[in-house]
This record gives sequence, C-alpha cells and structure tokens, in this order.
Amino acid sequence: MNYANTLKNYDLKVTPQRVAIVQELYVCGHLNIDQLYNKLLEKFPSISLATIYKNMNAMIEKIFVQEVKIPNEKSVYELTKERHAHFVCECCKKIEDIHLDTDNLLTQVAQKTHYTINSTSLVFNGICSECAQQ
Repeated sequence: MNYANTLKNYDLKVTPQRVAIVQELYVCGHLNIDQLYNKLLEKFPSISLATIYKNMNAMIEKIFVQEVKIPNEKSVYELTKERHAHFVCECCKKIEDIHLDTDNLLTQVAQKTHYTINSTSLVFNGICSECAQQ
C-alpha cells in the first residue's frame, strides 16, 4: 500500500507523522490513541499526543479513519472499510472485524424508527476461541 498516495486520495496533506499513523493502522487494524502514541514515539521521539489527536481528527473528518466505540473501553481507530461489525474478546481484548450482511437489519431499523441512518456501530462482546481454550 502506498500510504502517501492514499492520503492524497483523501485530500490529506502528506506528512511523516500521518504516513506513520496510516502504516500502524494498516498493520495493526485497530489501535486506541495510547497504543498509537506509543508506537509513534519509537519513530518520532518528540511527537505529542496533541499532534496525534489533531491528525486523527483530520483523517476522521475526511472519512479516511473511523472511530470504533467499544463499550467500557477506550475508542479504537481503524482505516475506513466497507460496513462491518466488531467482536471484542472480554479476556484478551482482541478486536476482530466481522463482515455481516447488515442491509436487512438497517432496513428494519429505518422502517421501525422512520429515521435516516447515516452510520452504524455494532460491537459483539464475548470470549474468543483462544481464550475459551485456556
């Protein structure tokens, strides 16, 4: 993946910090701000949390990055993908994408509420197979 070109495609200025953020999100999938900060400190020892928040907000505004709100946990961030749900393991805190056909569910919700749905967030909590075996 060419991170610089991807940023340009979303009309985002290409900076070394933004390229590093995109690279970490691409490799790790889901990171909270603290995890991202710790990873970026290795490459940019003088980077501040304010810089990370500023860059994340710019990328969220362009719908390049999405915030995933996990109940009772810090929000995590991921590169924008097709609509999907998340599974969070209650033991190891691993987060996995779950690709479901949500069209029928969204249609039902829209019909019952008469709302126009602009975005969704669906998080399943449970225990992953690795933790269940222990």
